[in-house]
Order: sequence, then structure tokens, then C-alpha cells
Amino acid sequence: MNTRHLTLLWTPWTIAIAVLLAIATAAICWLSWRRSGYGRWFGLLELLRFALVMLAALLLNQPELVRQFRPDEKPAILVLHDNSPSMATRDVSTNESSRVITRRESIATLVDGQTWDALRDKMEIGIQPFARHQRPEEGETPESHDDGQSPTNASAIAGSDLYTPLREAGQQYDNLRAVVLISDGDWNEGPPPVQAATQLRLDEVPVFTIPVGSATRLPDVELLSLDAPTFGVVGKSVRIPFSVESSLPREFVTTVTLKVSNDETLSKEIRVAPMGRTTESLLWKPQEIGDYNLALNIATHANEALLDNNALSAPIAIREESLRVLVVESYPRWEYRYLRNALSRDPGVEVSCLLYHPHLDKVGGGNADYIKEFPVGLDELSAYDVVFLGDVGLDDGQLSPEQCRLLKGLVEFQASGLVFIPGWQGRQHTLLETELNELYPVVLDEGQPDGWGSRTPGHFELTELGRRSLLTKLADTQDENMEVWENLPGFQWYAPVLRARAGGEVLAVHQGMVNARGRLPLLVTRTYGAGKVLFMGTDGAWRWREGVEDKYHYRFWGQVVRWMAYQRNMAKGETMRLHYAPDQPLLRQTLTLHANVMENSGEPLARGDVIARITAPSGQMKSVRFSPAEEDEWGVFRGRYRTEEPGRHEVNLYCQQTDATLETSFFVQGTRLEQVGKPSRPEVLEEIARVTGGRVLDAADVDQVLRSLDALPEPPLAVRRVALWSHPATVGAMVLLLGLFWIGRKAGGLI
Repeated sequence: MNTRHLTLLWTPWTIAIAVLLAIATAAICWLSWRRSGYGRWFGLLELLRFALVMLAALLLNQPELVRQFRPDEKPAILVLHDNSPSMATRDVSTNESSRVITRRESIATLVDGQTWDALRDKMEIGIQPFARHQRPEEGETPESHDDGQSPTNASAIAGSDLYTPLREAGQQYDNLRAVVLISDGDWNEGPPPVQAATQLRLDEVPVFTIPVGSATRLPDVELLSLDAPTFGVVGKSVRIPFSVESSLPREFVTTVTLKVSNDETLSKEIRVAPMGRTTESLLWKPQEIGDYNLALNIATHANEALLDNNALSAPIAIREESLRVLVVESYPRWEYRYLRNALSRDPGVEVSCLLYHPHLDKVGGGNADYIKEFPVGLDELSAYDVVFLGDVGLDDGQLSPEQCRLLKGLVEFQASGLVFIPGWQGRQHTLLETELNELYPVVLDEGQPDGWGSRTPGHFELTELGRRSLLTKLADTQDENMEVWENLPGFQWYAPVLRARAGGEVLAVHQGMVNARGRLPLLVTRTYGAGKVLFMGTDGAWRWREGVEDKYHYRFWGQVVRWMAYQRNMAKGETMRLHYAPDQPLLRQTLTLHANVMENSGEPLARGDVIARITAPSGQMKSVRFSPAEEDEWGVFRGRYRTEEPGRHEVNLYCQQTDATLETSFFVQGTRLEQVGKPSRPEVLEEIARVTGGRVLDAADVDQVLRSLDALPEPPLAVRRVALWSHPATVGAMVLLLGLFWIGRKAGGLI
């Protein structure tokens, strides 16, 4: 059906102007013709003048040539079906009461090309799967698959994106009549799909949605996370936290089993809360070094519907520990003596002591643990993982401002730890005049540098953070740990602390002393740069040995050293060290990578090209180019990496200038965006259908789907408009007629 007609945009004003122009032009033309003696030639010129004016008046009404026609091609129907991993959820009941099938199986008929044969005479049918793919397979192009099969590997699918296929639907077909969207509605990638639905409404394309899956979660017990540390130390207990989520209506007791790849097995009974999340942990003490795999499994419940989410695994590396610790002190007070004994007897620690005794002629000590001077140069100082600063300062030829600057850089750029243990002589107050002032996690009272003493012993009281911290864990359970801290022997001196600084974490406060800001913080930690800082506000920890010998004293300082050196020793080679934050990265989290690179001579590398090639569990490789820090004297290079997959990531670190390489790995905690067993979201599909003017259909009633599409009204006629008033041909005709009019007047001697 093709029709053509001319339309004019008439208004009262344009009609009035046209009538006045016609009358005025006719009068002028008549008078001019009569004045010329009614000559034939002049009569034709006046007719041309009148025609030009009338044509101009007509153009004022914006004439358009309108053509209406029906396109030759058939209207198109695009069938989009969800192919994300969540469609593998088994929660669709069939006519057989005892049989439950997966969501993907329930739509098998709808994605079969033969189902749509009844509509192919009137419409063009396109069937296309969709899902958000993490990376396309090599050589693959997006195509419509009538067989309903996905063109990509399911392992590469990261999530569901409903927005993109709806947005691109109108771009694939010139005569799109409707869209059929089959999904569980569980979108987790891209903008909200209702935005694409709004554009389809403007294009007058309705979307018929077919929701699949159950809107209520199946009864299930899921092992959510296994937060194993990256590495552990042989002979030292490793705490392995995990989380369990239950959708069962009642609390129950179950058994969790940890299997180590060396055939070692641990079990623990836990109480799982109903309709919520339960967090517990296991303690494992490795006896041999090596790389292990930890497999955690929770026993299945009788009412559980999904049995494939009750197990998780994580790798862990067990190492032979070798930590270097530097202890700097003035007087050999009791706290120093017992701290030195605790560290020197620890088989995983190599301790060096520097004693600035003011009454000795020279610096040093009586055995091999002592060094005679502060480490000279960055290559010597950077070898230490943790530094303890006792009651020392700038006086009496002890530390210098330059050495304090180097200690600050050691923490900030080399990820070492720094422990402040002030004393009753108040020498550390002079350190507040140096760059070490920035590292203090507390504010000290400068008017009372000697601190406070008391005949009545004071006691620690753990804060909420302290109860959860591994530093203050002196017993296996939280209740036992609280009891131990309450019964520890007290101290009779404490530092003049006013308050904790912003960013500090207070683990313990004075049980009895209070100022205007609350309880006095005595055990405070903070992160500074890449390293960690600890402030111990008393010098009475050595008293913890009373009645129990080394049980708590050795354990506490051993935990402090390992906690502060953990990040620094994530991965190290002869000339390179790599550490990252956070140390237990989660899915879709930005990882900050720090590399310390030394030249073959042992000096820090000032400038260089450092690249890390990170291989994800799916095999996808990404190169991260490191940039040197502004403080290039420390050989620090930084990079950033965003985690997109859970699991073990292999890292190959390379420096072009030194030709050194370092191979390591890190484990990303978390689960994929697309999870099996989650409830469907039919409300998302209902909103899309409502916005576009479509309908919500039942996946089980295929005939209803076909009838709804067959009953679609005929598409409106296509309209093409040619604006004559602004068309180039019209402008050309006007110029031509004006030229003829001017030539005619010139030939008649009127110009």
C-alpha cells in the first residue's frame, strides 16, 4: 500500500499574509502591464512576477510531500534467553510432582527453533542467548543460534547483563516488532535493564517477558567462604576462618571437616543459625614445609535441596620461618632482658640487639646477639623485618634524625614493622621532634615525659577490637582468652598517653585510668604506608611470666613479630620482594601491589621497568606495569590490579634492568556473581514488560506465547516526508525563476 499527498502547515497568519500578497501583487502587476501599453512580452513578465510571489507565499506554509508505504521485509521477533550459570538452578517443578528440573531445562522448548515455525510465514524469528562474558573466545563473533546453544565457554561467563541485549535489540533489526525475554531476572552486571526498556517503549517495541525459576530460596546450607591465609609457618598454628549460610528455618548442629592434601584431617562440630550466616574457624598446626591444599566440607542436611555448594578449597604455603628483628634500647631494663630472651629463643627469629647504655664507653653487649652500631646504609637496614624501639631517643649519642628518617622509610616503603616500648626515663619524647612522630599511633603528654607510676598494679582491659585480634590471642577460645587477660599480673608504670590518633586501632586500655577522652589506650596498632606500627604503653609485660614461665610472654611477642612481618614476607627472592594489600583480597576488589627491587650489588634500584604478569584461574593473563615511587632511594615500585575471578592467581614479577624474576601466587576469596541456588527475580521482568507495554507470559504454556505474538497488530505504515519548503531543488527553482525575471526585464529595457 503506497500513497502520496501534499501537506501544508496552514495557520491564520500565513493565510492572511498569502491573501494580502496575492491582492497586492496582482494590483502591482496590473498597473505595470497597463503602463507598458498591454504588451505581450510585459504581460508574461508580470505573470512570472506574480508566480514568484505566490510560490514564496506557498513556501511560508511549509509544504511537504508525504509518502506512506508498508515495508517489503517481514516484521522481526527477537527471542532472548538467559544462558548465565544461575539458569542451572534446579527449582522448576514439572507436571510430575516428584521431578524438579533446572531453569535451563524448563525453557528448552522455547529456545528450539522448530517451536517458532508457525510464525515464520508472517515474521522473521531470531533466537539469541545472552550472558555477560568475562572474555570472548578467540575468533568468536556474536551470532543468533536457533539451536539455543551458547557460543562461548560457560567457564568464561562472569554474570548476567539484561541491559545490553535489550539495548542492542533495536540495532539488529530494522523492522523489530517485539522482543521475547526469557530469564530468571537475576541481573548483576550493567545498568538497570529498565533503562533499556524505556528506549524500547519510545521505539514502540513491546517486550514479552517469560520468568523462570522459584522466587523463594530452596532449603539449603552453603559454605560461603574459606579465608585461609596465603602462607603459614611450620610448627605454628594457623587459624582458618570460614562462613556458613543457611536458609533452613531451624538451628541445627553439624560437622565441618578440613582435609589437607597430606591426608591430615580435622573435624569440628558447629551450631548453624537458621536463616542467617554463621562464622567459625579451625586451627591447624602444620608439621612440614611445602605447598598444601585445604579442602573444607560441611556435612549435608536431610532437608537440603542443593548438595554441590557444601565444599570449598584454598591453597596455603608452609614455610620455614626466618625473620630478622632489631631491638634498640638504652638501659637493660627487665622488659628489654626478657624480650631479648623471648626473641633469641624463638627458632624462627634472628635477633640483633643494639644497647645504648649511657654508662658504657662503647655500644655493644656480651654475646653474638649484639651489634656495635646502628645499621649503615639502606642495604643493611632493609634486611630487618621488625624493629623494636625501647627507651631511646636523640640524647647521649643514641639515634640521629637521619636514622629516624630511615626507620620511617623502612616501615613506609619496605613494609617492615616498628614497635614502640617507651620507658620511665621518657627518652622517646625526643623522637617526636623527628619524622618518626608521624608513625606514633597515640598522642603523648609532652608535659609528663616520665610517665606515671603507681604502687597499686594496673591491668589491661581488651577492647572489642582487641577481643577479635590475633595479636592478643593468648588462648584458643574467646572466653578463655578474656579470662587470661583478666588474670595477667599487673604493671606499675604506664606511658603518658592522652588519646589514640586517627587511624589507630586500640586493642587494650587501662582498666582503671580515665581522662577527658575516656580510657587511656595502652596497646594500639596502625598501618603506615606499607608497614605496621605497634605502641606498647607499659614496660611490665615481662611480669606475665609469673607462675606460668614463658607461656603467655613468649606467645604474645612471637605473635607481634609474625603479624608485623607477614605482609613483608608474602613473596621474596634474592633481589626482589612482593607484597600486596589487602592480604586476603576479595572478588572485584582493587589490589595494591608493592615491589621492592634491589640491584645485584644490594643497593635499592632507583629507576627501572618492573612488570607483573598475573594469570587468573580461567587462564586470562594481564600485565601490570609498576611505576616507581617518588622516594626512589628505597627501590619501591607500585601497581594496581582488580580481581575479577575467585581462586588462585599466578604472578610472575620481572625487572628488565636486573633480569631478576620472582614467581608467587595469591588467592582471591569469594564466589562468582552468578550462583546456583539463588531465588529468581520475577519482579524485574514484570517491570520491563509493564514499561514497554508488553505482557508477562508463562514458560509452560508455549501456545499462549505463540498466540500473543500472532495477535500483535499490524505495524503502522512507514512514513517518509520530503520538506519541499527547504529542499535544494526548490531553492534552485526560485533562483532560476528570479534569474529569468531579471533577464526578461533587462531585455525589455526596464533595467
